[in-house]
Amino acid sequence: MRQFTLALLVSAVTAVVYAPIGLLWWRRARVRSRTLRLVAAVEPEPYHAAVLRNEATEAAAAELVLDGYLRIDGEGAAFLTEQGRDPACTPAHPLPAALLEAVRRHDPEPVSIGWIQWCEEDYLERLRGYRRERDALLPGIPRMPDGEGNLLLACCSCAGIALVMLFWLLAGALLVTGRPHGLREGAWTVVAAFGLAALLLAEKARRVVRARTEPGDPLGDLVRSAVHPAFAALDEEQRVRVLRSVGDRCTWRGVDAVVHEEADDEGDDQWLDDKVWWEDAYEYRASDEEEPDAAPGSASPSSG
Repeated sequence: MRQFTLALLVSAVTAVVYAPIGLLWWRRARVRSRTLRLVAAVEPEPYHAAVLRNEATEAAAAELVLDGYLRIDGEGAAFLTEQGRDPACTPAHPLPAALLEAVRRHDPEPVSIGWIQWCEEDYLERLRGYRRERDALLPGIPRMPDGEGNLLLACCSCAGIALVMLFWLLAGALLVTGRPHGLREGAWTVVAAFGLAALLLAEKARRVVRARTEPGDPLGDLVRSAVHPAFAALDEEQRVRVLRSVGDRCTWRGVDAVVHEEADDEGDDQWLDDKVWWEDAYEYRASDEEEPDAAPGSASPSSG
C-alpha cells in the first residue's frame, strides 16, 4: 500500500512540474512559427537591407562610383567628377543623394567616405530618418515568452523548486527504505523511481524546450543573405577602394582639414627665438667664466 501511495504522489508531482514546461513549449512553438511566417513574407528594399547590415554607406558609395558621380583613388580619397559637380544631376534614391551632397560640401578638397559616415551630422540624420521610415513598414515581430522580468513568477518558481527538492528527498528516502512485497508493489516502486528520475531531469527538459523553440534572428538572416546590387556590380579594384575609403575616418577630411599656416610660421619664429636665446646665454656664460681666469694673470706682471 505504501508503494502505491508513493508512486501516486510522485506521479502527481511530476505532472505538476512538467505541465508548465509543456505549456511553455506550446506557447514558444506558436510564437516561433508565427515569426517565421511574418519574416518569410518580408521583401526588404535593397538599401533598407543594407542599413540593417550597417552597410548602407558602402552601398551608396558604390552606386555613386558606378553612375559616374564619384571617383575614389587608391588611398581612399573621394573626388567629384564633372557629373557629380552638376547640381542638376542627383541620384533618385535618398541615401546616395545624401552622400553626394555631403561630398559636394567638401569639394574641391578630397574627403573619405568614412569621415562623412562618422562626422557629417546632416548625412547621419538623413540616414537615421530613412531607417525609421523603412523600419515602420516592417511587421511587428512577436515577443518570445520567457518569463524574465516577472518578479512574482520568479518568486513562485523559487518556492516551487524548494518544495520539489524537499519532496524528492522524502520520497527518495521512503523508496530506498521500503521493501516491496510481491510483483505489484515492485511495479509501483519502479513507477515511483521513474518519476523521481524525471523530476531530476526537469531543468534539463526546460532548457531543451527553450533551445528547440528559439527562432534565432530570421530577419537578420534574411538581410544578410544578399549583397546590395550596386556593391556586387563593382569590380575588385573598385570594391577595395570603396572599402578603404569607408574604413578611413581621419586621413581625408575635406574642408574640415584646415592647415593654419600662420600658426606654423609663428611656431617656427618662436623656435628660432628660443634658439637665439640659448646661444646668447651660452656665450654670456662662457665669457663670465673666462673673466676670473684672466684677472690673476694680469696681476702677476705688475708685482714683478
